[in-house]
Amino acid sequence: MFEDSLIESSGRLKTKRGWTTSFATVLLLLVIFTLCLIPLIYTEVLPKQIIATFLVAPPPPPPPPPPMAVIKVTKIETELENGALRTPTKIPEKIKIVKEEEAPPAAAAGFVPGGVTGGVPGGGMGGVIGSLIGGTGSVPKVTLNRVRVSGGVVEGNLIHKVVPPYPPLAKTARIQGTVVLHAIISKQGNVENLNVISGHPMLVQSALDAVKQWKYRPYILNGEPVEVETTVTVNFNLTGGA
Repeated sequence: MFEDSLIESSGRLKTKRGWTTSFATVLLLLVIFTLCLIPLIYTEVLPKQIIATFLVAPPPPPPPPPPMAVIKVTKIETELENGALRTPTKIPEKIKIVKEEEAPPAAAAGFVPGGVTGGVPGGGMGGVIGSLIGGTGSVPKVTLNRVRVSGGVVEGNLIHKVVPPYPPLAKTARIQGTVVLHAIISKQGNVENLNVISGHPMLVQSALDAVKQWKYRPYILNGEPVEVETTVTVNFNLTGGA
């Protein structure tokens, strides 16, 4: 019994160990062959972006900037130094002689003593301004239909003033203030047109009714009366009325 358990020493028992080893070896070789054959059958395509990167050459470096142009400064020699005439360093070879043109004779046609060079024959002495100031010609008169004058100047021409009554409702409500009106005064001194510029609504109507009755002296400009555009201010004060 002990001898039968020692299979290797006895050699009498037959086993399938040789066939198993051979089958395992063949199977291992078949697996290795299959693993080597698969990459040859199923080839992978490289990405186009990687292939293009390998094939396209890198761009050349940018060209260097052009050299800066050298500006040559030429110094102009002059006889002036700081606005004053300086002493020359050498005697010039040629001295330029400047000859002034002779003045036109007084007897030339159309020439007037004291006239302007290039003027029209028969013109006045000293040109247009000189002929207007010293000549016999008269300055054309400019007529203005309306002028704009400040309220303080126009107030000095006021000859008849109507004091506006204090509105009872505004007095009860303790409302006071200033009403500013835009006025057109005729050549005769009458108030022709009034427009409200600013002021409390309760005080405006009383100021309009009173200012329409005001009378001014005519405003004289260049010896003639003209219309005046101005502003009129009316003050309403609870302590002293309007």
